[in-house]
Amino acid sequence: MAALVNTHASPNGAPLLQMRGISKRFPGVVALADVDFEVVRGEVHALLGENGAGKSTLMKILAGVYTRDAGEIIYNGQPVNFTNPRQAQNAGIVTIYQELNQIPHLSITENIFLGHELERGGVLIDWTTMHRQARELLGRLHLDLDPRRHVSTLGVAQQQMVEIAKAIHQRCDLIIMDEPTAALSLREIDELFTIIRQLKAQSVGIVYISHHLEETFEICDRTTVLRDGKLVATQPTGSLNVDSLIRQMVGRDLSEKFPKEIAPRGAEVLRVEGLNQGETLRDISFSAYAGEVLGIAGLVGAGRTELVRAVFGADPVDSGRIFVDGREVRIRGPRDAIRSGIALLTEDRKQQGLVLHFSVRENTTLSVLDRLTKLIFTNRKVETALADRFIDSMAIKTPSQNQQVINLSGGNQQKVVLSKWMATAPRVLIFDEPTRGIDVGAKVEIYKLINQLAKDGAAIIMVSSELPEVIGMSDRIMVIHKGRIGGILNRDDATEERIMEYATGQSVEEVQGFTLTPTPLPYGEGLSEKSVSPLS
Repeated sequence: MAALVNTHASPNGAPLLQMRGISKRFPGVVALADVDFEVVRGEVHALLGENGAGKSTLMKILAGVYTRDAGEIIYNGQPVNFTNPRQAQNAGIVTIYQELNQIPHLSITENIFLGHELERGGVLIDWTTMHRQARELLGRLHLDLDPRRHVSTLGVAQQQMVEIAKAIHQRCDLIIMDEPTAALSLREIDELFTIIRQLKAQSVGIVYISHHLEETFEICDRTTVLRDGKLVATQPTGSLNVDSLIRQMVGRDLSEKFPKEIAPRGAEVLRVEGLNQGETLRDISFSAYAGEVLGIAGLVGAGRTELVRAVFGADPVDSGRIFVDGREVRIRGPRDAIRSGIALLTEDRKQQGLVLHFSVRENTTLSVLDRLTKLIFTNRKVETALADRFIDSMAIKTPSQNQQVINLSGGNQQKVVLSKWMATAPRVLIFDEPTRGIDVGAKVEIYKLINQLAKDGAAIIMVSSELPEVIGMSDRIMVIHKGRIGGILNRDDATEERIMEYATGQSVEEVQGFTLTPTPLPYGEGLSEKSVSPLS
């Protein structure tokens, strides 16, 4: 398919950035092949593609992280060849990475001014002026934060906004935003888009990378799609729709965005009674059933992640009881949860779900090493066979099981995390934001795996900030509002409007009409009591 290029829709004339014929090869892989890309002043230009399409490589070449093998870069009318990120920053190019580039134990002010500190008298750092300017920057983003506060004490969404404040402070001409809304609430996304429009009005060019295609149509002027390291098309965003974008990105139709398959509901697998955790979680009681996907929705900060971490034993609770298959279990930490048949795929797979510099094999077997080890020796034959089994069954795309997981795409990393937990033969699988940072094609694969797990008799709990996802894949949806259950909706009754009513507390009076723990059905309506044990 020949690339479609439209260079006539540039809002403000001559390009700020032109990348021509960019190629990059890594050992055994052609990451980019003769790619053209441009941004003009005052434009938000979407850069889209599946994981592994070449988006990050192209931007890292621009930012001076990688050197290109072929092609040229013209920036502000001049040929440039950045050999390190500092050169790109000094030229006015700032990148806000999905994995935030911050020093957590420094203050907000120190992170914003890092490398650009203000001095007084040429000797002392002018903290007073820096704190004042930092507070003004935070105010523009509607953040009421003390600029002296350490970044490590902030939530992910607040850290993202601090990164944006840093970019604004540096008075850049071009900002690269990589998944900027991944951890933001709807209100915070609206505020971010307001800031982006302000930057556009100031003739700043913005490269916008996101897997949330709906955002592309709201904020982007043009869209460039890459696939397998090649340019597919550059077109005005207004001439596209979601279906056409997906076809360009994956090279095929995804006939169903949320391929939900209804499995017969079996016996109660998990029951939580009266769970309390300070002011964060209050009197939480619910059940999850074999063959069911129980979605958990709610606003950022409502307590969704805190709830599943508490069930998994990652955070202590004040009171409450947990039952698995009708038997009360005492969960004092993750080890107890794993032994009880509970697994948690964490919200942040890179920080909490994987050891990035370990291999696919080592990550896959991490949760069952005690079963593979005698004294200090690991049974490498069994470990290798187990890793091969999951690479095959999960369709993990990797050159070998020895590949470091840091080099895999987001979707394949998530499959490795899932493999690690499937090795424990869990009865309850908790997914916290299972498709965050994953491209549309890989999302469908994750959804199909969730369907299969439910068919095999597991109870699935899925936390998601994306309402279409939680509606599309859940059998029931439990909505959390300020640490309490606002209501539970059956699949047929769930709409985005109804969920938001409970998430914002606007329909609290109706909650009494819901049965928070439905009457269990007899086990076995089409389900077998099959226990998956990959080590048997």
